[in-house]
Amino acid sequence: MSLQSYRDLIAWQKAIDLAESIFRTTEQFPKQEIYGLTSQIRRAAISIPSNIAEGQGRRSTKEFLHFLGIAYGSLCELETQVTLAIRFAYLDQSTADKLFRDAAEVGRLMNGLMRSLDEKSPN
Repeated sequence: MSLQSYRDLIAWQKAIDLAESIFRTTEQFPKQEIYGLTSQIRRAAISIPSNIAEGQGRRSTKEFLHFLGIAYGSLCELETQVTLAIRFAYLDQSTADKLFRDAAEVGRLMNGLMRSLDEKSPN
């Protein structure tokens, strides 16, 4: 089976799941954070699958790798924001641990995808 769409990428599918989890979790953040941490963490979560999709849609391995790098940066940003949410007592540790596990899985999948593309890419 060949890749037809970004929707076929497990990394994209898991990143969508992570973004959904972030949105549901941040619904419980204090209302005064709606334009602060809530907005930032949601934008980072949305950026991950969005950049995976955009990169795959470019049809160039070099560009795909570039957008995967951006997505990975957004993943690191998201993990930082989850850490801050714990420190501010907006998240309990067990909820945060689940988000960290899900983020780690997305990171592993993106790293594998980047390695695979690097191997296929002529340098």
